[in-house]
Amino acid sequence: MKEIDITKPVAVTGGTGYLASWIIKYLLDRGMTVRTSVRNLSDKPKYDHLLKLKGAKKGLNFIEADLLTEGSFDKLINECELVIHTASPFKITGVTDFKKDIIEPGLDGTKNILSAVNRIPSVKRVVLTSSMASINGDAADIFNKPDGVFTADDWNTTSTLKHQPYSYSKTISEIEALEISNVQDRWDLITINPGFILGPSLTKRVDSTSIDFMITFMKGRFRIGVPDLWFGIVDVRDVALMHVLAGLIPDARGRYIAVGETYSMVHIAEKLVSRYGTRYNISTRKLPKLMFYLGGPLMGFSIKFVKRNVGISFKVDNSRSIRDLGMAFRPIDATLSDQVEQIEMDGLINRR
Repeated sequence: MKEIDITKPVAVTGGTGYLASWIIKYLLDRGMTVRTSVRNLSDKPKYDHLLKLKGAKKGLNFIEADLLTEGSFDKLINECELVIHTASPFKITGVTDFKKDIIEPGLDGTKNILSAVNRIPSVKRVVLTSSMASINGDAADIFNKPDGVFTADDWNTTSTLKHQPYSYSKTISEIEALEISNVQDRWDLITINPGFILGPSLTKRVDSTSIDFMITFMKGRFRIGVPDLWFGIVDVRDVALMHVLAGLIPDARGRYIAVGETYSMVHIAEKLVSRYGTRYNISTRKLPKLMFYLGGPLMGFSIKFVKRNVGISFKVDNSRSIRDLGMAFRPIDATLSDQVEQIEMDGLINRR
């Protein structure tokens, strides 16, 4: 059990990110002081949206730091009791060197952050953004669960550098964090394990995988048919709130699954068409698995991925998050509509 002094600054890594921006907003809304890391202080357009948040002028400070530079986070973390580590690459397709672009920033970044935590005696708690990807690598992993439900006690044992490298990265990074945490008793580690994060963004940037997914979906990327891929969906605002609550609730502990509902891409398409009709080029036709076997590799999906994920549904147990953190997850309808409205308002897509 850790009591966090809310008058002390909170360190948030990767503050310009889709999720971290909401975490910072919620901390500022509580009147707290926030320090966040950016890779380049001179690149103001990347964090200008944070300067516009209520309370930012008085309560938000930026520190230049890099995940792969040891010691660069010491200044960020100094005097902080709570550290929220969100900075980690989220890319699934379009990556040519997974070891360099995904594995190393995720694993080495976690090591560098926690090394700084170990050096700085003020820290009492670290909240780490992990992923459902460290709980299961493929939907087919559900066949190893007699009750058909993934829980916070499960670990991904099927991903490798060659198969599901992003999931592999999240798994080994969380394991490394646990190993570092377990050899000391000054600070405790809490992990938040989100499913696929959707919902409105606080910035007009489109370099987030979650934002790009929705925009390309609306523009007709799957107009000939929607793959029957299943996800645990969660609203970005709910995940952000979970990080704050997990940081501040004294007896929070362990892993918390951040999933509101389990949906397929076909269900997402149906929700969008039901609300917006033909405004966007969205098909609700389910793409036959055989066609995805043929076309998947052209989109960066291997035959093994198709076999172990397409058409396989699963359930997720989020009861610990509801019980311990008091979470009430938003319905996916609100998540999707709020994200579409933000995309429209920011002029990121043209209506048909």
